[in-house]
Amino acid sequence: MAIKGNPGDNKNRNSISLFVITGLCCAFYLLGAWQRSGFGKGDKIAFEITERADCSALSNLKVETHHGDVAQKADDFTSEVKVFKPCDAKYIDYTPCQDQTRAMTFPREDMNYRERHCPPAEEKLRCLIPAPKGYVTPFPWPKSRDYVPFANAPYKSLTVEKAVQNWIQYEGNVFRFPGGGTQFPHGADAYIDQLASVIPIDNGTVRTALDTGCGVASWGAYLLKRDVIAMSFAPRDSHEAQVQFALERGVPAVIGVLGTIKLPYPSRAFDMAHCSRCLIPWGANDGMYMMEVDRVLRPGGYWVLSGPPINWKVNYQAWERPKEELEEEQRKIEEIAKLLCWEKMHEKGEIAVWRKRVNKVSCQERNTRATLCESRNADDVWYKKMEACVTPYPETSDPDEVAGGELKPFPERRNVIPPRIARDTVSGVSVQSFQEDNKLWQKHLKAYKRINKIIDTGRYRNIMDMNAGLGSFAVALDSPKSWVMNVMPTIAEKDTLGVIYERGLIGIYHDWCEGFSTYPRTYDLIHANGFFSLYKGKCNEEDILLEMDRILRPEGAVIIRDQADILNKVKRIASGMRWKLKMVDHEDGPLIPEKILFAVKQYWVAGENNSTSLQ
Repeated sequence: MAIKGNPGDNKNRNSISLFVITGLCCAFYLLGAWQRSGFGKGDKIAFEITERADCSALSNLKVETHHGDVAQKADDFTSEVKVFKPCDAKYIDYTPCQDQTRAMTFPREDMNYRERHCPPAEEKLRCLIPAPKGYVTPFPWPKSRDYVPFANAPYKSLTVEKAVQNWIQYEGNVFRFPGGGTQFPHGADAYIDQLASVIPIDNGTVRTALDTGCGVASWGAYLLKRDVIAMSFAPRDSHEAQVQFALERGVPAVIGVLGTIKLPYPSRAFDMAHCSRCLIPWGANDGMYMMEVDRVLRPGGYWVLSGPPINWKVNYQAWERPKEELEEEQRKIEEIAKLLCWEKMHEKGEIAVWRKRVNKVSCQERNTRATLCESRNADDVWYKKMEACVTPYPETSDPDEVAGGELKPFPERRNVIPPRIARDTVSGVSVQSFQEDNKLWQKHLKAYKRINKIIDTGRYRNIMDMNAGLGSFAVALDSPKSWVMNVMPTIAEKDTLGVIYERGLIGIYHDWCEGFSTYPRTYDLIHANGFFSLYKGKCNEEDILLEMDRILRPEGAVIIRDQADILNKVKRIASGMRWKLKMVDHEDGPLIPEKILFAVKQYWVAGENNSTSLQ
């Protein structure tokens, strides 16, 4: 309801608003006062944005004039803003839902203790996670694939544990990643070449991949130059900071494990799944883990298993394991693969490759012997228990038809109508609305670039879309210099994550009332469209903004698009978080109630006597 008052009151409010807005604009020009340069400092990111930004957009933002229903009292602008203090330095690498101390209170059976266990509301940290001393901006891609500044993740244990496997080496003030792995000590490139002799990796048929137990994600890192994007995951465990290293390298990864809960991905998401000595007991629990891989593997997709127990007859002594145990392990895997109707295509050395059939027509054993999952929604996975059951294929009408629809090669599949939409299986999304959404995000991105002119320069490598919709923001960005983690909120009205994967993108389900499965400082740019409206009344806005701050790099950027009244509240909270803020009108003009909030996180590190500036 609009706040009424006499004309004098309105003039007063307008004057105060103009004063505050002018001050904000000036503050952006003064960001050079705190921006740093050189190794061990920031990278002048604030200068790049604010020097080139057109502050005239701010002068058009007259919320009271055009949207009386969201007008704000004068004391809303002038009353004291809550200032969030830095957390203790011991929380530098805090991961709220994978906290090591809390994890040890849960059962170890089936890796339950390595799964997500989030703190209750009263235990949540309500402070700003600091960066370690000496933190620097990561190297640009592709240099970041091979080098990570030591100060950003100062942990040397893997350089000792994995020394002979070529995972990681410490050289002066940087870590170097030679591209090796436990199963490919001579480099991921040569290993991928072996796979490409069996799997169509180089022609766009395989675009999305899942790497289970990824280590430092070198497999995913080297797939990128072949236009294959891998969703890599590994637990937060004794291999210190492996997922953190992956993200510092600019490679997609999350903290995760195959345990008791279903993976946070939709059915039929990946063209290829991979395990290279990932230590997952594939034959255990009646084949439950292979069945979960089957759920997320596309019909016609490939599963790669390298390392034990493959070729056990030759290697059992080197692996220091009884040959009877390894033989039984492989027997179980072969038996479950047959039950799932996977065709074994290749076994050579320590690499075996299976292919999932394109439909159920030739899968008599799967149809008669396997226990089929009862759930009608194979994408309903958030905190759902994993089951030893087989996800049914979508129905087909032809023996050669690909269940669920055949995908075009990448990059063509990025813009063609995804099968889930063409087959009308996503309620409320039509072919026309999909095409309109594509055009709309091309337009929105152009507007973003007028304010932040370095979006597509490569400065922002790891990008997150917190409410990804159909993935059109990621498609509009379309740059080899960046990748986007498309997040599908579990409370979203329409679940379109399957569509996102059909477009050759990657993403994950998540409830933003909880912490995201990543380390601090792992994203360069965070985008949120209609996000705070979606979560209004669902959980605390402060908690969400603090989580955004946790996962955002120093001098990283935020773009929030939402209704003006929502953004005013968000802006007020964010003002106490060491963010520099700029709110602008919708690209179609000031009469549109939707506005855009741009932010840049200040550079600061643990131990600095650096108070939050509200210039």
